Amino acid sequence: MVLARLLPQDARFFEYFRAAASNVVEAAQLLLDLFQRYEDVERQTRRIRDMEHRGDEITHQLYSALNSTFVTPLDREDIRDLAGKLDDFVDYVEEVARRLRLYRIDQPTELARLLARIICDQAVVIEQAVALLEHERNSETLMRHIVEINRLEDEGDDALDRALAGLYEDASDVTSLVKAIRWGELYALLEESTDRGEAVANTLEGIRTKYA
Repeated sequence: MVLARLLPQDARFFEYFRAAASNVVEAAQLLLDLFQRYEDVERQTRRIRDMEHRGDEITHQLYSALNSTFVTPLDREDIRDLAGKLDDFVDYVEEVARRLRLYRIDQPTELARLLARIICDQAVVIEQAVALLEHERNSETLMRHIVEINRLEDEGDDALDRALAGLYEDASDVTSLVKAIRWGELYALLEESTDRGEAVANTLEGIRTKYA
């Protein structure tokens, strides 16, 4: 154990984490832009899919580095867990965009735009929090970011409740019922994306606890 502390720690992991977090922000911002402007949906969803592929590549590179590094700056299970959680966040963002295209949604609702904004806000805070891991793992600033990510997830829960409450009020025929069902799935995916953000926060809190 003493020898392990004397060995150099590979800083590449923090570079990979910063790249993954930056990718999270870019994907979330593209999703928000899609919901706000709703133009050229096909092209926008392809761009988000590109972000999902980039996230997969970063995760693969990080896992490869993990397998080839003897001493790591964080516990191996924490590195693997955080990488996976960041990747999951982008996966859900991409799935929302994909369903939006597949279902040929005419226009997003205001509550859908709100959920997209919450996702984007979470992504920005996640990037800020991940940047602290290299030197400030036990900082109060990191804890404030974790709390904010969780607060935003609660806001997402509230938005989902409001969306579902009136979802079927105007479903008077088969066409409107199908539309309502599809929106129900989209709302659930949007809220689940905020849950993925909360999962990142939980992993960050676990890492922080180890350095308390």
